[in-house]
Amino acid sequence: MTATRTERDSMGELQVPENALYGAQTQRAIENFPVSGQRMPEAFIRALVTVKKAAALANMKLEALNNDRGQAIVKACDELLSLDDIVQHFPVDIFQTGSGTSTNMNANEVIARVASRYSNEAVHPNDHVNYGQSSNDVIPTTIHVSAAMALTKKLLPALEGLITIIEVKAESVAQYCKTGRTHLMDAMPVGMDQSLFAWAAQLKQQVNTLRSLQPAIQTLAQGGTAVGTGVNAHPEFAATFSDSLHRLTDIEFTPADNFFALISSQDTAVTLSGATKSLAVTLMKIANDLRWMNSGPLAGLGEIALPALQPGSSIMPGKVNPVIPEAVAMASAQVIGNDAAITVGGQSGNFELNVMLPMIANNLLSSLSLMTNSATLIGEQAIKGFTVNQDKIESSLYRNPVLVTALNPVIGYAKAAEIAKAAYKENKPVIDVAEAMTDIPRNELESILDPKKLTRP
Repeated sequence: MTATRTERDSMGELQVPENALYGAQTQRAIENFPVSGQRMPEAFIRALVTVKKAAALANMKLEALNNDRGQAIVKACDELLSLDDIVQHFPVDIFQTGSGTSTNMNANEVIARVASRYSNEAVHPNDHVNYGQSSNDVIPTTIHVSAAMALTKKLLPALEGLITIIEVKAESVAQYCKTGRTHLMDAMPVGMDQSLFAWAAQLKQQVNTLRSLQPAIQTLAQGGTAVGTGVNAHPEFAATFSDSLHRLTDIEFTPADNFFALISSQDTAVTLSGATKSLAVTLMKIANDLRWMNSGPLAGLGEIALPALQPGSSIMPGKVNPVIPEAVAMASAQVIGNDAAITVGGQSGNFELNVMLPMIANNLLSSLSLMTNSATLIGEQAIKGFTVNQDKIESSLYRNPVLVTALNPVIGYAKAAEIAKAAYKENKPVIDVAEAMTDIPRNELESILDPKKLTRP
């Protein structure tokens, strides 16, 4: 049996593991919510402890908290943030009270217990660590802070790195021309660099959209306390808190103009999730293009060869699969699912409080992390190292009857269609059929039907 100690809260006494840093309210939540066995994400917990540190600094500056207790809280937060396994002290299930009160109190209790080691006075979870705060503004604030940190410091740099890898690769394959495809069917030729630069352009648009959301995700509910009125908080707490948080994170945060909106809704999180879903759609398109181009190598398109990273089959020797694009496609599918849940969660803002905050926090941070890691993986382990199978792409390129499209202005659509059908039927290069069915000289046909010229008319 695990040794326990007796803890008390407003509802009475209960037993808590003797060595646990948390207290009674956390223990009640552990017992009340055995739902998934999943804890809140580490990124969220670290952001929450940082929020508590910023609150203590603000309250000391405003003389709402004495320096002895305030500095003890700051030291406690620093100690926790230095831990490799900070999550061990935050065991509350994701699927808990919709306001996240249990996680907020978990933080208050843990910080208060650690702070007591540094203080000459008792440090209380509610009266001191949570001073001037409510779960109802702390948890929405922490959603924004954790998402802002994930976006600014991880996802956007990863995307910029991926764009650079794609553009460098595009330049290196600019000499290759390949059959374009629409409806998965042969179409007019494209430069391989044009395909890659299209990916880069898609990603740049996603980056622009994500950057446009930074001011909103860096706007905070902190200071609104229970319902948005700011009861029990110093009038200057919101601004002072945001300044303290800015210094701690090197990200510029600002108080909301209207606390009611940010406490009662999660519109910004829903919007950011939607933008992350849109990014997932882009990454899935890139992943699937890579899979198709790599398919074969004998019976598929075989236009490129992705780096061989691991055996592809437990029964077929020598088989190698496009594992990185597959992983990215699955991560993208998960982000799309996360967004659906966040959309439902965003609708649960009943009157003065949204009550699906922990789920929204978990799914949003999961999506941001999945896209960060996927962007890095597909760039570093797929796009950067693929090689082009020149013989394979040229063997079909010059036989493509669709090249006859270039003759439309010279001989008309109907005549060009006859040539294309004949080329398909006779399985001959279109130039040979066009030479036989028109009076255009061979050298002129070679110029008109040159695939490389057709990629840049």
